[in-house]
Amino acid sequence: MSEARAGGRKRNRLLTRVAWAALLLALCLAGGGGAADEPETQATGRGGVAAKSHPRAHGLPPAHEPLPGAGPQSLEIKILGLKAPVESHGLDKLGGVELPPYERAHAVSWYKDGPTPGSLGPSVIVGHVDTEKAPAVFAGLSVLKRGAKIHVNRADGTVAEFTVEDITVVPNEPFDADKVYGPLDTDRAELRLITCGGEYDRKKHLYSANIVVTSYLTGVTQARQPQQPKQSQSPAPAQQPAPATPPAPPSPAAPVTPAPSGTGGGDADEDDAEYEEE
Repeated sequence: MSEARAGGRKRNRLLTRVAWAALLLALCLAGGGGAADEPETQATGRGGVAAKSHPRAHGLPPAHEPLPGAGPQSLEIKILGLKAPVESHGLDKLGGVELPPYERAHAVSWYKDGPTPGSLGPSVIVGHVDTEKAPAVFAGLSVLKRGAKIHVNRADGTVAEFTVEDITVVPNEPFDADKVYGPLDTDRAELRLITCGGEYDRKKHLYSANIVVTSYLTGVTQARQPQQPKQSQSPAPAQQPAPATPPAPPSPAAPVTPAPSGTGGGDADEDDAEYEEE
């Protein structure tokens, strides 16, 4: 079985066409029909792998120089209100990229044996479109427009910014591997987001196509560090109140001078009478 290589570079090889077909088949085996009523995506195809000097689409920013490799940690598409953790996966027993289980349908899966988002070559991230009960992480992928921004927080503390260049609906039959994971330009960093699309066959529990969003690196920033709570300064120790001056001891009571006879009230007269009797 021959291996398909992205841009002819061995280090950036992804999956074989058979493996990718198995991946997309597994990806689109949705457990329920919740997404069967999704509007069809209006997208244009791009044909085969582009030449090395791929012309930049009118109105889109120039490509940023590829970054050193660093694994992805989270994916954010602000226009969709999407922020998802990224899990690193290899191949499963069927030869496809191992997807997050339906219990973690809010997460996406990056193919860890391919390029990292921001490094040279097409990096691939896949996700569920729905589950048996509800829409999943990539339910809104089909409404993205050219020029939309995608951000990937990387393990080295950088945030790689990608600009959407192409949104394509690729039928499962016949399967065109170049449209799904082939690079548009072999000299830049690209990010490929893939989920299920087209019509949903309720009998087969299978979607008829895949939505493939191609974007390329257009900027890089440093991740914002979470603000540390300000450490409250220890209050200055309260000054101990000065010891109160002890009150002066009371002066000894002055001796009471008995009132002279005849100067008091009636009680005094009675005392005098008692004195006289003694």
